[in-house]
Amino acid sequence: MTTADCVPDQQALVRVGASVRERLVADPGVYRIENDRVELFAVGDFLSLAECEKLCAMIDDVARPSSLHELDYASGFRTSYSGDLDPHESFVKGISRRIDDLMGLDPATGEPVQGQRYLPGQQFQPHNDWFYTSEKYWQLEEARGGQRSWTTMAYLNTVEAGGGTHFTELGFEIEPKPGVLLIWNNALPDGRPNEATMHAGMPVLKGAKYVITKWYRTRQWR
Repeated sequence: MTTADCVPDQQALVRVGASVRERLVADPGVYRIENDRVELFAVGDFLSLAECEKLCAMIDDVARPSSLHELDYASGFRTSYSGDLDPHESFVKGISRRIDDLMGLDPATGEPVQGQRYLPGQQFQPHNDWFYTSEKYWQLEEARGGQRSWTTMAYLNTVEAGGGTHFTELGFEIEPKPGVLLIWNNALPDGRPNEATMHAGMPVLKGAKYVITKWYRTRQWR
């Protein structure tokens, strides 16, 4: 059995990782958050305040209790409200395309932009964005696009208290700042899933937290 047989989509993750890495490092508007365990980047003012406000309103329209594969909202693991934004709506399409262009990735490999809203006490406990290929859900995810490669997440508002993104394996937390786009590679340079990308949406203590997230797959999203 080869290494590629052991890790589904490994060679694709190597290729996608290298191409995006090269593009982001060369972009003067992208800041690399130095860490030797995770490829983590940020873009300040990726979204304007007006765009953030409009996205928050759109999230309010689609937000439903979040679930996570076999876990439902009642499990308490992910207690935000979330929903996919209409990919055919011109404003959403424009935001999505800007992320595609920044990453240099084929739009066909991107999942729909998802909006998430956290109110006081709501959180998303520590998790990885990549899929555990030993789990039952992998058969579905493999068929509809394969493994997740990169994550992009934009903060849309100032949170009065709490709501940071805590990278639990790295030991630091990123404070939400409206308009900032956070980007990370879910794989190691050799294409294996990176355990160090474990992160949590910390509980909101006061106010609300709004974000949008767009994930990319190794193949066309179906």
